[in-house]
Amino acid sequence: MKTFQKPLTAGEEAEYLRQLKGTDKEAAARAKDILVERNLRLVAHIVKKYQNVDEDMEDLLSIGCVGLIKAIDSFDLEKGRLATYACRCIDNELLMMLRAKKKYSKEVSMFEPIGQDKEGNEIRLVDIIEQQHFDVVEQMEYRSNVRKMKQYMESSLTKREKEILELRYGLGKSRELTQSEVGEMYGISRSYVSRIEKKALQKLKKCFDNDK
Repeated sequence: MKTFQKPLTAGEEAEYLRQLKGTDKEAAARAKDILVERNLRLVAHIVKKYQNVDEDMEDLLSIGCVGLIKAIDSFDLEKGRLATYACRCIDNELLMMLRAKKKYSKEVSMFEPIGQDKEGNEIRLVDIIEQQHFDVVEQMEYRSNVRKMKQYMESSLTKREKEILELRYGLGKSRELTQSEVGEMYGISRSYVSRIEKKALQKLKKCFDNDK
């Protein structure tokens, strides 16, 4: 990966952000270019989290840069450092791209695996949505949601619905199965498996919505 310029100091960043919001269009354009260039290291850092996703790294960097530019354009000077805000925007842009591609390539849900982390564990959308900053509070909230999901699967789904979700998304010890493979196991069509799966996910979503 290319060598990136050093990040701006807090003072430099504040000055370029002021120029960006100023009336001098040339200075604003120059300031924006500098803010982008000096934050490319941040984009690369975030993209590393997605390095095992089946996407070209250059494409991920390009999408991450789109998120960075959106962050720079919409950043409020009163909200502290740009990097904190930009992290969320870059992550959101990458997630939107991945979810959009999954939507058109195969059936997708918040439990859909999108890659693996450095330890070889699967990364799912549910694992990283709203998890841009992995602090203690967010870790606890995530684990709480996982526990709730398991409870809701036991209390709200039929035996078949629960089994099909476990088979489809590898929630037990078995590998993930396609809808066709699940259909063969139960002697039903792929489309029927899809309907059962969708209904089960809707039930879980309703449980979470009612819990808010």
